[in-house]
Amino acid sequence: MNRYFALFIFVLLSQLVISNNNTARVFTPFTIDIDPMERLLLINIENDPDSIYIGFEPQVFDDSTNGKGHLVIAWRTDGKVDVYHQPSLKLKPEKYNIAGKGLANMIESPLKNSMFTINENGVQASYEFIDLYKRKISFAIHENNSSKRKPFGLLAPMGHAAENPEALPLVLLHDFYFVRQKHTLINVTIDGQEHEIDKLPMPMDGTRMYFARYSPSPFIVTFNNESNGPLPYFDVRQGDTDYMHGTHLYNLAWNNNKPSIESISRNTDKYEINIRFNPAFPSFESLESGGAFSGEFSIEGHYSTGTITGHYFIGMNDSSYNMELVPSGGWLPRPDKLSLRFLYSVGKAFKNWPKTYLWNAEISNTKKDQLHMKSSWTRIDNSKLNR
Repeated sequence: MNRYFALFIFVLLSQLVISNNNTARVFTPFTIDIDPMERLLLINIENDPDSIYIGFEPQVFDDSTNGKGHLVIAWRTDGKVDVYHQPSLKLKPEKYNIAGKGLANMIESPLKNSMFTINENGVQASYEFIDLYKRKISFAIHENNSSKRKPFGLLAPMGHAAENPEALPLVLLHDFYFVRQKHTLINVTIDGQEHEIDKLPMPMDGTRMYFARYSPSPFIVTFNNESNGPLPYFDVRQGDTDYMHGTHLYNLAWNNNKPSIESISRNTDKYEINIRFNPAFPSFESLESGGAFSGEFSIEGHYSTGTITGHYFIGMNDSSYNMELVPSGGWLPRPDKLSLRFLYSVGKAFKNWPKTYLWNAEISNTKKDQLHMKSSWTRIDNSKLNR
């Protein structure tokens, strides 16, 4: 009996050795983070500004990450933001540093009787709170327009004003639309003074619009948060083409028994985000000292929200790697009506803001079978890029 048991152990160990010899390590410098959100609304008063605020952005949450409740991002004249939020929300202040010039203040507020819904007649919203300066702020929208809306998908130019981004912010807005002027009650009052809401300078779908816009289904993605630590990796069997690593699904290609990354995706119950590389992003082990590798990438969610394109570059010196990634192609929308084509042609920031983001990473060996990555984002003049 002991002899058979010993033989069984020997065979098992032999299989494990064979299995280990048939695996490869995949180091991945890419991350896709998703921030759940139920809906959002933006109201601008830039043409009739307050001394401190030029706009308000209510957001609604109901998830295990952020909690359940409302917040209001108050956009300031100095480019920063104040965030007023209900106590029920569990928020990370650092994630608001990608908004404009960054977070100025985060203030817990009851936001009593806050309401924001979207029905067949449009937006119904009402907010009231006391700001940092002991002033009463209230704003409300009651849209009662029974004509059919014609919403569309959009990549919001959220990152356009960011000075020190810590990630590439991808705010994909589904069923996005503007608040119609006809049959709408709308007001913003600050410290007893009423402010006029900005208006869209052109009609859309034959209707005059306020520059107040909303999405009942936002998909908030941050790509490649800055990092300084061990480079994540996973081991795969030779020939495997699909591998689930945590929440990221990797599609792999193989060349000389070395894996490369063709695409990475993440999804929720509603939406999916995909990053594709052409050619596939190579294994670091396949790069020779003094060599370089470059390619293109694309980021795409739902068809209606268009595609972001760009290029990547890897250079190797001795045992370290230098990486660069730039969304140099910008955002490529898919407008399905003349008014959107005109909007994107006049509003260059819609398509061009991603071009000004540059991701740099330094990857080095710290010990056997482990790499260390230090990465950061900067804003650039894309016209100066030579790769």
